[in-house]
Amino acid sequence: MNKLVMILGSSVMLLAACGGEEAADEGDETEEDQAFTLEELGEYDGQDGNDAYVAVDGVVYDVTDIDEWEGGEHAPADGLEAGEDHTEEIEEAPHGTDPLEDLPTVGTLEE
Repeated sequence: MNKLVMILGSSVMLLAACGGEEAADEGDETEEDQAFTLEELGEYDGQDGNDAYVAVDGVVYDVTDIDEWEGGEHAPADGLEAGEDHTEEIEEAPHGTDPLEDLPTVGTLEE
């Protein structure tokens, strides 16, 4: 009887572990594949506890933990705020698109 209980217990733990990983993977995919409208993107302005996202060339990047985007405003550039599409501005920036390579992506910007 004890052997049967151990086998059943092991099976339940194995199934629970597999289910947990699957659920976590599904959640990750949804977040990374999220499509944003400009209006929805605007909610991620980095203010009042909101995350800070910016779009460039149709890709939405998370800049929440980037020092240069603290409070949802880009320093040293004046007037750049999170929650917006900055495709044109990054083309004119001295650093170009290089900083984007290390940023996490969260989705795409719908047109």
